Amino acid sequence: MDVKLEPSWDDLPLMANTSHILVKHYVLDLDVDFESQIFEGTIVLFFESRNRLEKQSGSTKETCRSESNEACRFSTPEPCHSPVTDTRTSSSKTGYNDFAICGKGEKDTSGKDGNHDNPEQASGISSSKYCCDTGNHGSEDFLLVLDCCDLSVFKVEEVDVAAVPGIETFTGSPQITFVSEELRNQIVHELVTLPADRWREQFDYYAHCSQAPGCGELLFDTDTWSLQIRKTGAQTATDFPHAIRIWYSTKPQGRSVTWTSDQSGRPCVYTMGSPVNNRALFPCQEPPVAMSTWQATVGAAASFVVLMSGENSAKPTQLREGRASWHYYVTMPMPASTFTIAVGSWAEMKPEICSSEDLAAERSLTPSEADFRCVGICGHMEYPCRFQNPSATTQEVIPHRVFAPVCLQGACQETLLPLVRPCLSAAHSVLGTHPFSRLDILIVPANFPSLGMASPHIIFLSQSVLIGMNHLCGTRLCHEIAHAWFGLAIGARDWTEEWLSEGFATHLEDVFWAKAQQLAPHEAWEQQELKADLRWRCLQDEVRNYPEEMQVLRPNKEKTGHVSDSGSSVIKHGLNPEKVFMQVHYLKGYFLLRFLAQRLGDDTYFAFLRKFVHTFHGQLILSQDFLQMLLENIPEEKRLDLSVENIFRDWLESSGIPQPLQTERQARAECGLARRVGAEVHKWIRVNRRPHKRKRRETEEVFEKLLPDQLVLLLEHLLEQKTLNPRTLQSLERTYQLSQQDAEVRHRWCELIVKHKYTKAYKDVERFLQEDQERSQRDSFPCMCTQPWWDRGHVDAGRQRKGNGAAEASSIHATVLLFPRLPSPGLMERVVPLCRPGLTASGHGVRIGSPSWGEGTSVTGDESHLRYIGKAAVHFAYGCSGYF
Repeated sequence: MDVKLEPSWDDLPLMANTSHILVKHYVLDLDVDFESQIFEGTIVLFFESRNRLEKQSGSTKETCRSESNEACRFSTPEPCHSPVTDTRTSSSKTGYNDFAICGKGEKDTSGKDGNHDNPEQASGISSSKYCCDTGNHGSEDFLLVLDCCDLSVFKVEEVDVAAVPGIETFTGSPQITFVSEELRNQIVHELVTLPADRWREQFDYYAHCSQAPGCGELLFDTDTWSLQIRKTGAQTATDFPHAIRIWYSTKPQGRSVTWTSDQSGRPCVYTMGSPVNNRALFPCQEPPVAMSTWQATVGAAASFVVLMSGENSAKPTQLREGRASWHYYVTMPMPASTFTIAVGSWAEMKPEICSSEDLAAERSLTPSEADFRCVGICGHMEYPCRFQNPSATTQEVIPHRVFAPVCLQGACQETLLPLVRPCLSAAHSVLGTHPFSRLDILIVPANFPSLGMASPHIIFLSQSVLIGMNHLCGTRLCHEIAHAWFGLAIGARDWTEEWLSEGFATHLEDVFWAKAQQLAPHEAWEQQELKADLRWRCLQDEVRNYPEEMQVLRPNKEKTGHVSDSGSSVIKHGLNPEKVFMQVHYLKGYFLLRFLAQRLGDDTYFAFLRKFVHTFHGQLILSQDFLQMLLENIPEEKRLDLSVENIFRDWLESSGIPQPLQTERQARAECGLARRVGAEVHKWIRVNRRPHKRKRRETEEVFEKLLPDQLVLLLEHLLEQKTLNPRTLQSLERTYQLSQQDAEVRHRWCELIVKHKYTKAYKDVERFLQEDQERSQRDSFPCMCTQPWWDRGHVDAGRQRKGNGAAEASSIHATVLLFPRLPSPGLMERVVPLCRPGLTASGHGVRIGSPSWGEGTSVTGDESHLRYIGKAAVHFAYGCSGYF
């Protein structure tokens, strides 16, 4: 009997019944329509039932706890009679190039109003339909449940894979004489289980099967969070069709993609790491355990460039005049949430000088170049693994491309492009084999909600990293590169354990960046200690300003990784708008790993980390997998009181500051870089105290040149001063050229401007709001990220409900009064409408108008939050992700 899901208003439900059936491969065939702001086309899903080898009639019973069959009603399709025919005559698609689909198939246009949305489900997920155990319920049909929202589904049909020429090789017979459901499913089973060294043949057949004719429509229904499909008479997952085609389109308001214009004013669309992940881009199984491969063909106007998660550097294929298609594929099984796409008028940046040695080092290694007969070396499911390829293991720099809107070409060429090679090489020197064979890097539009997002084979970066010195660009690039190992190649089995990706990426970005700069050991230590000081200040702020239950890194404790009988689960606080600003998972995870590295010594710790990566790449893990292996590799004399239980208790399952960290910070001395900042702070305090008319013989202060992180720390200290006069602020800006520094520094500068009502510099705030995302330890990461809305404070809005259902936290349209005592509303009245159309500033603060929640919903700040008033002013109108 399945457990009833009872998510609260801010939880994210994962509805797919992955315990019964798993998607092994997706084939997407989509067109991009910028005028309508939709993707439209088909997706073909290839399944493998979890209990294929035992077709039991009395296995897991599926009981639908609805009061009547009406609660589980489905649309009834028209009868469909599809004879077994040769696909060369039944499909309009004309051919393949490296299993790329050339041309678009016929689309069902008969039922655009037939997406069968259930209006009774619009208010939430409380329907009894969610209580169904979807494995097998006696005489009832098996129910396939896919994660889905904001999609218009037109038709679902079974695919007649038996009609594909040459497919008889998977049946063990020279010729197919009789086609049954069992035969079709046997064909799919043989196809999805082909060995890794036959991946090209496998993907070629996937492509051909995706074009095969339909052999019967399937019953389906949609509700708020899912698409449910069944076939009359198919009572178990084993009997259910193992290849289905879904005709659908996205919706303009869909939460998985953003339709916008780039910095050159040209239309574009991209996945931005939504809290609902990819379920509003295509129907899928979102639980991490549903690891699959995919291939996708996307048609667009010939003037656009399509970038995507894919192992190949795709080139456009001409379809007809003015139209082209792009084809990408992935052979490493990944969660569907990691699929990423960006379509726009992107310009590619290329190095001005590229040596023959560089070209040789970056030569693309295709999976076919490896000897994949070494089965058993890796612990993951079989796929063409780079860790088994001797050439790949020594490849320090993988092939890479850099794209950006046309108007940012110069900035990319100057700032970003020179950093890619040293950062990739540094990452390889620390962790070894790059898990992915190539990398695209894209500077995304200005409304991207964070500084970066990592996906397989592609990284999104904010334009904010291009301004100022290369420090911010380098550290952010290193952070996203680190996610190739931690977050992508090694993923969290339970999404609540976000620290397993973000803690590692935050810790590793410092190590990668120091090596990329070729710093001497002492210089690297100083830089990393200064960064630790900044993060310590931020973590202290975190635990003071957020609910205790949201400060826990392993909130499900002993139930971590558990799912319901069907495989569905709930991500606690997954849709909470406050969570996007929280950095607890980044910071506590970072400090835990730093603590462990110090206990073992860097050499021992990073040698272990390489061993851990080699053991667990291509797999999903829980915290105990890492900690148990680590402790097994620690010499007894260094282990002392370390145990999995103690680490759980002190670091992962408690709120607040971990006691070992508190002890360590109290005992430590400031690093040299921080001490120099302290001296500069005292100079500025003296300057601020001087009278307007000074004595002529009074000595002028001489200020040192500071590094970007030192500047951040300086401004952090000055923000704690009650008053700074306009002369001091003017001198501060001139001394350090603050308006020309990177986004981290300028963010603190804008806080000072707003806090002290320094009207002469309001133009800097306006520029920041219009052009920048602030620096954040928090980045957008496909499996974990959420959508930003406001800065920290006492948030009452998310806990208010209207009627029977809570407003969806990922798309808040509330009446919000942000910080009633926000200074200088005139600034906000002028700036806010420029940054986000539809927002107006009036009275004492900023109001967002729309009636989804109760009247007067507010975010208030008391004296202890005075510092964050400035953050709100420079932060919220653009929805920047995070605040440090």
